[in-house]
Amino acid sequence: MSKLPVISGLKAVKTFHAFGFFVSRQTASQRVLWKKPGWMSPCSVPLHKELKQGTLRNLIKDAGLTVDEFVALL
Repeated sequence: MSKLPVISGLKAVKTFHAFGFFVSRQTASQRVLWKKPGWMSPCSVPLHKELKQGTLRNLIKDAGLTVDEFVALL
């Protein structure tokens, strides 16, 4: 398993976008992402300068991805 780098919330949103996610809602502090029509669970990404590793790992897991897949597209 790859070690997660420290990245910003915006960088995470851009990486999820590469996997086919799109922004459905946005506020000043977070972006809510959906995979495709029919995807049951949204991912809410906080727009921090640095995401904590546990937060990022949970976002990756909720998105149905592996850490290795996510790190490969960074």
